[in-house]
Amino acid sequence: MRRGLVHVLAWLLATAAATTLSWWGVHTVMAGTAYDPPRAVPISAAEAAAHATARPPAPPAPTPTPTPTPRRTSAPPSPTPTRTAPTPTVNPTPPAPTTPSGDVKAYDTGGGRAVFDLGPVSATLVSATPGTGWSMQVFKTETWIRVEFSRSTDRVTVFCDWHDGPPHVDVQTY
Repeated sequence: MRRGLVHVLAWLLATAAATTLSWWGVHTVMAGTAYDPPRAVPISAAEAAAHATARPPAPPAPTPTPTPTPRRTSAPPSPTPTRTAPTPTVNPTPPAPTTPSGDVKAYDTGGGRAVFDLGPVSATLVSATPGTGWSMQVFKTETWIRVEFSRSTDRVTVFCDWHDGPPHVDVQTY
């Protein structure tokens, strides 16, 4: 009887130690990596037009990142510490400004709002914002963009295509 109790206690202790060590390892690796996906911010048609015609600012020059200080762990330190040299500062060439068509149109639906910049031969999605309680997915190819808003069994699709001519937008409710 005593021998069986010792075995059970040893098994419980080993299981608790393994679970704690596994949790600590996963928690350490995942710390700082899990986040909520960003949500689209609604903008008015006037703001979308202002953003579409505004010239983007030049990106700042990259700065060298400092070498992080090592964290204390229970493992012994590495026998050969390594240090990386900071990368030299490079002045990147600013991207060529894009020429918007200026025909920015918003499509308000029961599931949310989709804003497109409609050009003569193509279109771009300016923003898409789901309504309260709705979720959203965006699908893009070289000849069409589809914004799908969904909530339980309801679905609203805003479809913009330009493969047969100038961009055309259809809104469908399912």
